[in-house]
Amino acid sequence: MDRLKVPRTKELEFGGVLGAAVLTFLMPATVFYLLLVCRTEEASLWSLPLPLPTLRSLWSPRDFVLVLAWMALQALLYMLPMGKVTEGTALRDKTRLQYRINGSHAMMVTALVIGAGLAAGLRLSYIYDHLLQLAASATLVAFALSIFLYVKALLAPETALAPSGNSGNPVYDFFMGHELNPRLGAFDLKFFCELRPGLLGWALVNMGMLVKETELRGNPSLAMVLVNGFQLLYVVDAFWHEEAILTTMDIVHDGFGFMLAFGDLTWVPFLYSLQSYFLVTHPQKLSLPMAGGIVLLNGLGYSIFRGANSQKNTFRRNPTDPRVAGLRTIPTATGRRLLVSGWWGFVRHPNYLGDLIMAFAWSLPCGLTHILPYFYVLYFTLLLIHREARDEHQCLRKYGLAWQEYCRRVPYRIFPYLY
Repeated sequence: MDRLKVPRTKELEFGGVLGAAVLTFLMPATVFYLLLVCRTEEASLWSLPLPLPTLRSLWSPRDFVLVLAWMALQALLYMLPMGKVTEGTALRDKTRLQYRINGSHAMMVTALVIGAGLAAGLRLSYIYDHLLQLAASATLVAFALSIFLYVKALLAPETALAPSGNSGNPVYDFFMGHELNPRLGAFDLKFFCELRPGLLGWALVNMGMLVKETELRGNPSLAMVLVNGFQLLYVVDAFWHEEAILTTMDIVHDGFGFMLAFGDLTWVPFLYSLQSYFLVTHPQKLSLPMAGGIVLLNGLGYSIFRGANSQKNTFRRNPTDPRVAGLRTIPTATGRRLLVSGWWGFVRHPNYLGDLIMAFAWSLPCGLTHILPYFYVLYFTLLLIHREARDEHQCLRKYGLAWQEYCRRVPYRIFPYLY
């Protein structure tokens, strides 16, 4: 049984223990700084938004209850016997966890609940008016959840620990996640948080910004409609292809700790919606030709993103599927084969390329006078380059010579002819 124990994490990421400690406080600070800057007239990243709010002004019992109620609703929908049950990838002991795939059902029920609330007089612009307080409450929940996850991991069997969060240092393991798949019975905490409260919360925050702009100006701007539409498409796509998340690095390799908990519950809903938040106080006029060009750019990014992911997922499920059977592959010592044609013969991470093109299209409706709405593009570029490096390292360890051959035949990582 000892051979199944997860070995100590030797290669520390994100700057090691010091980097993990800094990021634990830098990530929340970044969220609140950008939200504060976004509300100022200058919206300049280089000018401190004064006066700074006090901790007392950020704390709102009502908003804390609203955040908890939102999470409780999503947890309830997650547990309902809707959708299918599928298996995840094989764990170290060769077992497979089961997951209920009902995200699209939860999304539709959530839309009905919100629609009923609007009919009953629900004022979604409340989200704009209390965004800082809601973000503070989500941050508090993320910290509390992360502490619970770390304590739970200390009581978990060694075979359940995460290969990336088993360094033995509590600061690093708290940040990276000490346990790989923490569960309460059949309730998978990481799988739940990856999509449900944060991604749907992102769409809800965007909708709140649209309603606020409508209250201020009589109707939503074309720029606001585009941002809402583009990002809603991304959210709907994620839930429609929910099962594909089971093969991602977040689920397969990373533990569930502060990095993912805060990212899922606070960073995603409150920073990914920065463009719509910006447009409420900094309206932009878009000509129809410009809007058409942005729509085409987003369509290009989405086509690459969805085409690449669908091709990979289809090949993983059934390599003999007619849609992928004709693609060239490289055999590996593990028995699996690497795609070396189609989207995956274009660059090594075509899904990342599509993601970045979409991110740029989401920011363009905010104009070119401020860098703030482009924070997501800049951050996401750094994130995906870092993730790509982690992917490459894992693939080299797993596939060895086959991966080296793949890199020789597909030399560009994300950007063709550039990187």
